[in-house]
Amino acid sequence: MTDAAAVSCCAPLSAPALSDEEAEATAAVFRSLSDPNRVKIINLLATQAGEEICICDLTEPLGLSQPTVSHHMKKLLDVGIVEREQRGKWAYFTLNAESLRTLAAVADLKGVCC
Repeated sequence: MTDAAAVSCCAPLSAPALSDEEAEATAAVFRSLSDPNRVKIINLLATQAGEEICICDLTEPLGLSQPTVSHHMKKLLDVGIVEREQRGKWAYFTLNAESLRTLAAVADLKGVCC
């Protein structure tokens, strides 16, 4: 399985049994979100109401260098949470709405917890 298919392959954690592939895909997604800077990136993208953001516009709010932001964006791109469009030397990113819906379903634990 490619990393880009990770989110689409996830199953809800409340599923009766996860396959090895589903468990690995789910773990890859959670690993991609384990860094606070990546969570901030998701937040910044979410507050743009579907508008794309250039990496150059993320460096200042995150307080990180462009190569570091690019590294974090690649991790999010690899699991399908964001989509990328290259324009010249700059890359523009948006959230992948379908992947976020899948991710929300993965974490849905209604009736299982608390």
